[in-house]
Amino acid sequence: MKLPTLRDVATEARLLLIGIPVFIWTMVPIYHMFLFAISPKEDAFSGRMWPEHPTLHNFSIVFNEQHYFLRDFYVQFWNSVVIAVAVGALTLFVATAAAFSISRLRVPGGRAVMNLALFTYFIPAAFLAVPMYRTMGNYGLLNNHWSLILAMVTIASPYAIWVLKQASDKLPVELDEAAVMDGATTLQIFRLVYLPLMMPSLVAIGTYAVLLAWNEYLYAFLLLSNDKEITLPVALGNFLAADDSPWELLMTTGFIYALPPAAIYYAFRRYMVGGLTAGAVKS
Repeated sequence: MKLPTLRDVATEARLLLIGIPVFIWTMVPIYHMFLFAISPKEDAFSGRMWPEHPTLHNFSIVFNEQHYFLRDFYVQFWNSVVIAVAVGALTLFVATAAAFSISRLRVPGGRAVMNLALFTYFIPAAFLAVPMYRTMGNYGLLNNHWSLILAMVTIASPYAIWVLKQASDKLPVELDEAAVMDGATTLQIFRLVYLPLMMPSLVAIGTYAVLLAWNEYLYAFLLLSNDKEITLPVALGNFLAADDSPWELLMTTGFIYALPPAAIYYAFRRYMVGGLTAGAVKS
C-alpha cells in the first residue's frame, strides 16, 4: 500500500480550502429555501437559523392546491415533465443522427454546419426570444407545448451534436468496417454498434437536455400563457405579482420543483462527468 506523500497531502488540503467555502456558498440559498418551506407565514422572515415552530403545513397547502396561485399545481408540474422529457428525447434523436452522419458517414459539409450551429451560442438567448416568438406565431404554435419543445430542442441541439460528435470520433473505425464485412447495413451499424458504444454520452446529453428544459423560464414565459399550459417555473413567477406575496408557499413549491432534477443528476452523475467530457482529449 502506497503512503500519501507530503505533496499529495498539501494538494488535498488546498482542495478542501477551496471546496468547503464553495460548498457552503452553494448550500446557503438552498438552506434558506428549506427554512421558508418549514416556517409559518409569520416566522418566514424571522432571521433565525431554525424556525421556532417548524411545520409541514406549507407542503400540505401546495399538495392540496389550497391557494389561488396553486390551483393548477399538478397540471403545471405535469406540463414541465412532458416538455422536459420531449425535449430530451427529440434532442437525443436529432443529435445522435447528426453526430453519426458527420462522424461516421462523413457527410459533406457536416462539420461546417455543426460549427455554424455552435455560433448561435454567441448570441444571448434574450436576443433570440423575439424572433423565436414571431416564428412560432407564424406557424400558429403559440400557447402550445410544441412551441416550447421545438425552441428548447433548437437551443440544446448544437451543443449536443458537438459533444456526441467528439465522443463518436473516439470510436474505432474498424468496428464499422468489420460490421460492413459481415453484411451489416448502415442502419444496423447505427443500431447495433454505434448506439451501445455511445450509451454513456447519450445518457449525459439526454440528462443535459431534460434539465435545460426543466429549468427554462424565458421561452416558457413568452411562448405559453394559458394557466393550463404554462410550466411550473412560469407559475412560480406569478407569485411575485401579488402585493403580499406568499413567500413561504413560493419557496415550498420551488423546493419541491428542485427535487426531481437533483435526483436525476445524482442518479446519472457518473454519466454526466464521463459522457460530457468524452472525446475532449485526443489520444
